[in-house]
Amino acid sequence: MADIRLNSPLQYLKGVGPRRAEALAGLGMNEVRDLLFYFPRHYLDRSRVISIADLRQGESATIIGVVKAHGVLHGRRRRYEVILEDDTGAISLVWFQGIRYWERIFEKNQKFAATGIVSYFMGHQMIHPDLERLEEDTDRMIHAGRIIPVYPQTAELNRVGLSSKGIRKLTTFILDNISEELPDYLPADVRDGQNLLALNEAVRSLHYPQQPDDIETSRRRLAFDELLAFLFLVFRNRSLKTSAVKRHAYDRPGDRLTTFLEALPFEFTEGQKAASREIFTDLRSKYPMSRLLQGDVGCGKTAVAVTAAAYAAENGHQTAFMAPTEILAEQHFRVWEKPLGDIGIVSALLTSSLKPAAKKEVARLCQSGDIHVLFGTHALIYDYVNFDRLGLVVIDEQHRFGVEQRSRLHAKGDNPDLLVMTATPIPRTLALTLYGDLDVSTIRDMPAGRKPIRTVWRTHEVRDKVYEFVIDDIRRGGQTYIVYPLIEKSEQVELENVEDAFALLSAGAFKEVRVGLVHGRVPARERDDVLRKFRDGDIDVLLTTTVIEVGIDNPNATIMIIEHAERFGLAQLHQLRGRIGRGAKQATLVAVAHLPISDIGRQRLEYFASNADGFKIAEADLEMRGPGEMFGLRQSGLPQFRTARIAQDRDLIEACRNLLATLFEPYNGLDLNRQKLYNYLNSRAARAPVGGA
Repeated sequence: MADIRLNSPLQYLKGVGPRRAEALAGLGMNEVRDLLFYFPRHYLDRSRVISIADLRQGESATIIGVVKAHGVLHGRRRRYEVILEDDTGAISLVWFQGIRYWERIFEKNQKFAATGIVSYFMGHQMIHPDLERLEEDTDRMIHAGRIIPVYPQTAELNRVGLSSKGIRKLTTFILDNISEELPDYLPADVRDGQNLLALNEAVRSLHYPQQPDDIETSRRRLAFDELLAFLFLVFRNRSLKTSAVKRHAYDRPGDRLTTFLEALPFEFTEGQKAASREIFTDLRSKYPMSRLLQGDVGCGKTAVAVTAAAYAAENGHQTAFMAPTEILAEQHFRVWEKPLGDIGIVSALLTSSLKPAAKKEVARLCQSGDIHVLFGTHALIYDYVNFDRLGLVVIDEQHRFGVEQRSRLHAKGDNPDLLVMTATPIPRTLALTLYGDLDVSTIRDMPAGRKPIRTVWRTHEVRDKVYEFVIDDIRRGGQTYIVYPLIEKSEQVELENVEDAFALLSAGAFKEVRVGLVHGRVPARERDDVLRKFRDGDIDVLLTTTVIEVGIDNPNATIMIIEHAERFGLAQLHQLRGRIGRGAKQATLVAVAHLPISDIGRQRLEYFASNADGFKIAEADLEMRGPGEMFGLRQSGLPQFRTARIAQDRDLIEACRNLLATLFEPYNGLDLNRQKLYNYLNSRAARAPVGGA
């Protein structure tokens, strides 16, 4: 029997070797311990394999059979069909999307396990079932006849033969032969109080559950660990901030600030006034401000932040105002340069596209203190940028920046005040989890005069009528966004893409109007130039991906069409909707869905069309999709939870917060087990990001 330990190198395990070890190392897996924390993304319940003759319409089932025929069929809808047969009968497996991909997958007499909902159309069929190739009958005890883990895949893992099946073989071998258990740092009374499994038992069961209920029981234990590790960082950050004392001070608001507010062409809403009061109170405190300002798209957060910058300048302090894109930074600077200048506050713009001489001059003036408010992108964090007396840091759309980027900007001052903003309203549970070290100000009302955006969803068969509507609107002086999910054609999924659409529409439906194209692979300078032309009215229809989700304010844009809207989350749909309706004209959004539409997709579209409140949408999206989809956690700045589910783990969040409150209570003597827990969490926080083993 192999002697496998937690720290055994994966390379020397049976069936691994140098090439596979290198692919695993690319995902952060070097030792056995690492692979044990590489959890399945979902499961196929093959514990009851049903014969084809016993299938019932409307039920989910797993079958195993042999491919007898396969190919593309043409009819009302083009589809790919596979006839799978066992000893009792045959069933059709049908795909309407990814046809070119499926053509390469199947060969006659291959054995597959298929899991899906049984439907009936001229015989039993499964639409878009989950599949697993079964190459040998000897594999069956690993890959069928039980609840099967399906692991996350990458192109590199597949290239070296570590498909989900290959990883299953490896984890099975490890769990059968490992000679030690995972140490459990969580005290037994904490586990018992929350009805949590021991860590070793939970990890084993998450890989190979004996019954469906085991998956959720095991997930909750690992979710508790993830939440506890992340919230430890939140509590530690708050502890550090409350122990810091800032050296800069503020007097009560004076004449310059009053003049600034009176000169604005609009009056603050009650929400803006309340947020400003909370921010000003923080600024006058002896402790550095750490505040999140959140509100729906167009609620006026930037005006509140610039008012805080004016207050800082009135008191002799500089402000660094960082935005995620050059066009957004330029937009802020262009809008606010004159109102600030009218009261003697000097502002400037610093972005990567400035010429070297201009960058050098801006940096010189900033370091000398002659610039009071510096707007910019991530260029603000470069080493050559220094401040004379940085007092306030403002970060717009803060989830677009990584923790390190925010920290580097903050470090350019001596405990400066920090104001971060987001236009993605955050449900209270999520705000407490992700931003527990920040105080939260929320603007719920909208400026007067904004017309509600008319929102409808349609299927793609009516696009010609939608395009006629666009042409009519352009004749009246309007402009249109058309948003696509992909940049170019994909072999894996058959979705509309922006490059093909640009070629087709600019020579077809929109050949008489000015059409522009922008997406994430367009160089930043060229992309910003296209967006400026659209903003200035030189482009009538802008074909784009979600790169326009943040960073362009065009009051003349009156229509948005979102292709494959069924593929977007509610929060992202709402964020895109915020790009239109920013002027006095009536705006319309058409969400175009492509069949087939899942039940959850239809539910999202109905909710989106009937709700304009970003806070309600955020709550609904959290319930439907989870924080990873809502906030794009792969964008740095938010934790990439692997097992925690914020919407349904609220009891675990509360339990973690209560436990950590005792660990961070300065006058609370910790017993030995809790001191060990604190030491473990502290050392883990120092050596690895949240989510690591």
